[in-house]
Amino acid sequence: MDKQSKKMDDLAQEIIQEFKQVAGNRGNWENHWKEIAERVLPSQSNSFNSFNAYNQTEGEKRTEFIFDSTPSIALNRFSAILDSLLTPRNSLWHKLTASDPYLVKDRSVQLYFDEVNRLLFKYRYTPRANFSSQNQQNYKSLGAFGTGSLFIDDLFNEPGIRYKAIHLSELFFVENHQGMVDKVLRHFPLTARQAYQKWGEKLPAAILNSLSSAPDRQFFFLHCVMPNTERDYERYDYKGMAYTSYYLAMEGNKIIEEGGYNTFPYAISRYEQAPGEVYGRSPAMEVLPAIKTLNEEKKTVLKQAHRTVDPILLVHDDGIIDTFSLKPGSLNAGGITADGRALVQPLAVGNVMIGKDMMDDERAIINDAFLVTLFQILTETSQMTATEVLERTREKGILLAPTLGRQQSEYLGPMIDRELDILARQGLLPPMPGILLEAQGDYNVQYDSPLSRAQRAEEASGLMRTVETALQVVNVTQNLESIDHFDWDTIIPEISQIQGVPPRWMKSKEDVQKIRIVRAQQQQQAQQAQAMPGEAAMLNAVSKASGA
Repeated sequence: MDKQSKKMDDLAQEIIQEFKQVAGNRGNWENHWKEIAERVLPSQSNSFNSFNAYNQTEGEKRTEFIFDSTPSIALNRFSAILDSLLTPRNSLWHKLTASDPYLVKDRSVQLYFDEVNRLLFKYRYTPRANFSSQNQQNYKSLGAFGTGSLFIDDLFNEPGIRYKAIHLSELFFVENHQGMVDKVLRHFPLTARQAYQKWGEKLPAAILNSLSSAPDRQFFFLHCVMPNTERDYERYDYKGMAYTSYYLAMEGNKIIEEGGYNTFPYAISRYEQAPGEVYGRSPAMEVLPAIKTLNEEKKTVLKQAHRTVDPILLVHDDGIIDTFSLKPGSLNAGGITADGRALVQPLAVGNVMIGKDMMDDERAIINDAFLVTLFQILTETSQMTATEVLERTREKGILLAPTLGRQQSEYLGPMIDRELDILARQGLLPPMPGILLEAQGDYNVQYDSPLSRAQRAEEASGLMRTVETALQVVNVTQNLESIDHFDWDTIIPEISQIQGVPPRWMKSKEDVQKIRIVRAQQQQQAQQAQAMPGEAAMLNAVSKASGA
């Protein structure tokens, strides 16, 4: 065995050893995830151990722990809420700008970033990219388990991007000294046929032999991505990239592919993170006691309701009522005394409505944790003034900012970096302007999602409060000078932006100026027409005076 082969074999053993260590250290997490999945996301129960996650019977029932569906419905709504707040597919929820304030004003730089932004959304939302469905899976994982991951890679055999949500059973990751995830170990299965499509003859002999005899037999593989500690900045292949990538076949413990990435290919997000923990904590974890309580209450209420609808009967033991029938239309002799006193009566079983009220309390807690009640703010009251709408939107933005703002920095930011890297490497981006090239193409991401607009609602709400105060001053003093402080030409466009009004619905500054010029001309003509009778009378008087 040559030195290079020995080095690769040692590296493979080192990676596998690390994988076994990190996999063995998260037993508590897997038990926790399993308990939540059984009650919130049953389709993923019994699937968190990476060694047996795929050895289950397909189509088996997994809802035996669920008696009330409120948590499952709340999770679906939670993922829809995150999607509509952070990544609404019907709008451009971010834009790119230059980092340098001087370059932001340059027309060529503006046009370049505008085109790049358009291309990002074009390739992200093509059907082949599969972003929408995988992004939704990621949000569900966040709500249920507190951790989600999206693998972003080149589209196979054609230009573009491909997204894949990585299930937690496959995903193991490590943070660096700054708390950023910089190493991922992904343990996943492929059939012999699938593996051959990806790696061909590089596979170990055992897998190649299965192609003819058992092409659908599954084999496990390991993908390791970590910082390139031996990076050569003078090279343009994977040796000069920021991250190294290794694919290992667990059958034979063999490295079958070595490569690299300029940007981290896994966009990993955590909903909340406790001190000293790598994996995130979720809304479902916070309200797991309420979820368990609700299920137990539902079981009790079902029993009580059954007893109420089909009651237990108490009968007089006199030897007569021994063939009592509950069939409709039955005649039961001996059920009453001669004077009409009932000898049969139902057993009192308690108040079912109290149980229902207790369940509603737990449901409110669960819906609150999954942000469902937060989004009922604007629908609870049908009649609201514009100021009230802005105030409630502002409150919503304040409540959402701490947790969902993390997704912009930890999830969406790295995802956009990765997307740009892929499109640039594939030659799908336009040529960069020279002035931007000198600045090394440095850029910022400005989010324009409903969440960012809700966070800016404080500005609009403050304006409306100030306007109301100014109008009160006008009413008291009968002096309009208080209104002169407001620059309406700046206020109205920015308010429309905060409120999410599409730009195409608003007139441009040039169109507004034309309207004002026409209006001024019309007003001038109206004043002239109004003054004409007086001017004619004056001319007539002057004419008569001159004649005299």
